[in-house]
Amino acid sequence: MGRIIIFTGKGGVGKTSIAAAHAVRAASEGKKTLLVSADMAPNLGDIFETEVGGNAVPAGDNLYLLELDPDQLVRENYPNISKAMRNLFGSSGLALDNLDDEMIIPGFENLFSLLKIRDIYNSGEYDLIIVDCAPTGETLSLLKLPELLSWYMEKFYPVGKTMVRVMAPVSKAKYKVTLPNRKAMNEIEQMHWSLVALQELLKDPDVSSVRLVCTPEKMVVDETKRSYMYLNLYHYQVDGVFINRILPDDAGSDFMNHWGSIQKKYIRELESVFAGIPITRIAWYPHEVRGRAAIQHLCDDVLGDKDILNVRVHTDNEIYEACDGGWSLTIRLPGAAKEDVTVYQHEMDVNIKVNNFNRCIPLPNTLTGAQIDGWDVADGFLRIQFSKKADGQDETAEAGKDGK
Repeated sequence: MGRIIIFTGKGGVGKTSIAAAHAVRAASEGKKTLLVSADMAPNLGDIFETEVGGNAVPAGDNLYLLELDPDQLVRENYPNISKAMRNLFGSSGLALDNLDDEMIIPGFENLFSLLKIRDIYNSGEYDLIIVDCAPTGETLSLLKLPELLSWYMEKFYPVGKTMVRVMAPVSKAKYKVTLPNRKAMNEIEQMHWSLVALQELLKDPDVSSVRLVCTPEKMVVDETKRSYMYLNLYHYQVDGVFINRILPDDAGSDFMNHWGSIQKKYIRELESVFAGIPITRIAWYPHEVRGRAAIQHLCDDVLGDKDILNVRVHTDNEIYEACDGGWSLTIRLPGAAKEDVTVYQHEMDVNIKVNNFNRCIPLPNTLTGAQIDGWDVADGFLRIQFSKKADGQDETAEAGKDGK
């Protein structure tokens, strides 16, 4: 079985360099490794000082580089969706003269990149896929997209498909609007099932994990802590934290030593938050990490003889349990306060909003008819209490662990 490791962090903290060091180490151990950038502003070519594009290129023994191009992915995999969108907008009277024939749906660029990564994994061509993601906010939006779109597809697509088939002749004749044709709708359905498979792949702890890269300064540390909380909300496994650009104990001046003392405070804070997760400290190098020699130096210095590529941290982020009066759902939310969280129920879905991030969880069949009695946030966990189900339902059946 292959593996996917996703690197993310605030912009400018060095995640590309650290992802590159992992890729070089894996390749040196004989693992056929693909280092792929899912950032809309990729820089793998800059750090390796070579040309990288939309197709994998070799960068040494067992090492390949790829910078994903969403436009290319849409042309190759979903041509009818783009054509349908163009026809829909064009027939609505919008001026599309400046748009090319492969118009991509705004905001979906990263989704097609993720689907491509899934296809590469399923091909079995590589032993390890290392993903250099965009800065934190964009990465979180990216990782929550498969589950979100899959939920919408399951709820609305069957009805929407029927309506499009019925309304297509009327809309074109009466309103001059061209709705998606059968080929486009079939591609949307295909994308739906791809999203389901992608979601299962990214949340399989034996396959995928996330590693956070940060620097020891307040804004970065705060963002890293929030990212950890949101990743737990969406049921992703975090199995590594890399603290970059650490000053030496004696930096040579009072000014730099003062900054060193500030860094130590934030390093202690990170160690307390990420207790139980491997933390790697990385010195602040006097030169930029660019070129194969610099990457190799970082690889040797940081990774050394550590077996860091095989680290696994499995955390139960969603637990259903029978209790007095019904059932409880416990979700790990490290660092969350009750005022950050809102919980409400809509039919057989539980909606959890943490600050600006929302997740809708379909409840297992065992909880059919159950209602939320209350919820609380304490000690890094959200606990939701459900009342007993209606009479005649089996209260002893086990709830699905993943809430499906």
